[in-house]
Amino acid sequence: MLDHTHDPKRQSFVISANGHADFPIQNLPLGVFSPRGGEPRSGIAIGDKILDLPATLAAGLFEGKAREAAQAASGATLNEFLALGAGPRQALRARLSELLAQGSPEQDKVEACLHIAAECTLHLPARIGDYTDFYVGIHHATNVGKQFRPDNPLLPNYKYVPIGYHGRASSIRPSGVPVRRPRGQAKPVDAAVPEFGPSRRLDYELELGVWIGPGNGLGEPIRIDEASGHVGGYCLLNDWSARDIQAWEYQPLGPFLSKSFTSTISAWIVTPEALAPFRIPQPQRPEGDPAPLSYLMDESDRKEGALDLELEVLLLTPGLRAKGLPPHRLALSNARHMYWTVAQMITHHASNGCNLQPGDLLGTGTISGPDLTSCGSILEATLGGKNPVVLASGEERRFLEDGDEVILRARGRREGYAPIGFGECRATILPAL
Repeated sequence: MLDHTHDPKRQSFVISANGHADFPIQNLPLGVFSPRGGEPRSGIAIGDKILDLPATLAAGLFEGKAREAAQAASGATLNEFLALGAGPRQALRARLSELLAQGSPEQDKVEACLHIAAECTLHLPARIGDYTDFYVGIHHATNVGKQFRPDNPLLPNYKYVPIGYHGRASSIRPSGVPVRRPRGQAKPVDAAVPEFGPSRRLDYELELGVWIGPGNGLGEPIRIDEASGHVGGYCLLNDWSARDIQAWEYQPLGPFLSKSFTSTISAWIVTPEALAPFRIPQPQRPEGDPAPLSYLMDESDRKEGALDLELEVLLLTPGLRAKGLPPHRLALSNARHMYWTVAQMITHHASNGCNLQPGDLLGTGTISGPDLTSCGSILEATLGGKNPVVLASGEERRFLEDGDEVILRARGRREGYAPIGFGECRATILPAL
C-alpha cells in the first residue's frame, strides 16, 4: 500500500501541515466536525485546519471512485463510507493528497473549504452499533494476573484464543467530553459485606480502537487472509475502569458497571493506508508458546500484521495546573506489544458466525510494555495502589482523583517516512453524582 501519498518530501500548501506532529499530508484522517454555528459534517484533518468534505464535493473536485467515497462520507456519520472498503477509500486518499499538495492547481477552491480546527467541535466519527474489547496486551494481562495469581498470572486459554468481551457502545464519547466518576458496588478487603458508592479506584486503559469497515453476514465467518480488508481505520481508546467495582462484579461473567459508564476515543479515523509505513512482523512468540490454531494462522499477517506505534499516557492534575507545570508522563508503550494481531481479533470475533457491521468498534485491550515505565494502566504502574506515582506538584496518585485529566497520544515513526499521529484522546474526571 506504499505509494506517492507516503512520500516524506511531499508538502502541503496548508503550511501548518508541514512537519505537523499528527496531521501532515501523509496522514489525512477522516472525522465528523461542526464549524462554529454549523451542523455536523465530515472532514479531513490537515495541520491545524479541517477540510470540509461536503463542500469540497460540492465544488466538483472529485470524480470516479474518489467521488463515490466522498459522497458516502458526506453525511454526519461515516458508516456508509466505512462500508465501501479499500478501493474507494484509497482513491479518496490519492485525490485528497493531490488537492492539498503544494502547487495544487485547485488550491483556491480547496482553501475555500478549509476551517480552523480550534474553532470547530469534533464528534464521534461513526454511529457505533457494537463495541467489543479484547485483551491482547500480554504484558498488561501478565501484570494484572500477578496481582491476583502470582504463581500463574496468565490463564491457560490466553495463548490460544484472543480473549474479548462485549462492551457498551452507547456510552462511548469523543475526546474532550468529561467523564463522571461512577458509583457501584464494591467490597473492601476488610469488609464483611459490599457497599455502594463512588469508585475509589478509578483507572485509565491505554488502547487502540479498530473501526470495522465492510462487515460480514450473520453465520458467515471471516477468513484470516481476508480479515485486513474488514478494517476501516484506527483510533485511540481509553476504556476507563473502576477497579474496585470490577473486582467485586467480574466473577463469573466479566466486566459490567465497572466499564460501561464511559469509554473515550480520539475523534479521527486514521486509515490503514496512512499506517502502511508502520506495519511490522508480528513479534516472535516466546519459546514454548503454542502456535495459533490454523484458523488464526496466515503468513502475510505474520509478516506485516503488527503495528509499530508509540503510545503515550499523560496526566494533568489540579495541582500541576495550579503551578503551571506540564502534564506528567505516566507511560510510554508501543503497539508492537500486542500478542494477537488485529486480523486475528477480527477472525476470531467472526469465527462463530457473529456479524460485524460498518462502524463497529473493537478495542485491543490495554497495551503495556515490559517495564514500569510502559504500564498502560495506573493499576499496574502503582502495583495495585501500593506504590504511588509522585508528581512534580507534590501530589501523589494511587488511582485517579476528581479533576484529573488523562491524555493519550500515538505516533507512527519510521526512518524514511513522515511521522504521523492520531490526535489526542483526553478527558477530565468529574465528581460522582
